[in-house]
Amino acid sequence: MASPQRPLSPHLQVYRWQIQMATSILHRGTGIFLALGALLIAAALLALVMGEQHWNCVTGLAGSWFGKLFLFGWSWAFAYHLCNGIRHIVQDFAIGFSIPAFIRSSWLSVIGSLVITALIWACVLLSGGAA
Repeated sequence: MASPQRPLSPHLQVYRWQIQMATSILHRGTGIFLALGALLIAAALLALVMGEQHWNCVTGLAGSWFGKLFLFGWSWAFAYHLCNGIRHIVQDFAIGFSIPAFIRSSWLSVIGSLVITALIWACVLLSGGAA
């Protein structure tokens, strides 16, 4: 008797999306995005060393709409990774393992990252972009 072809492990269509799943995936994704941003910072520092013409190219790219979009996304990724990392450190001390506390801390890391990003960009925009 042949058994029906079934997946070896449950897939995403089996589970209902929850904030805990989203924060776990976002934490990994923001870590990758932060690594990419660190490489771009290293490239920008290299351009700074190479002279004014190269640095002007970097500032021109950073000042364009896609540069600002990248910087906004990178600052949110930093804020989110920071908030979620603090959440994980707190959980390492066996605090907040009940399901309601876990859900609450997940939402706090998302909302906290949005607040931190808004504060950063409010400072940048209010100072004329020279923060």
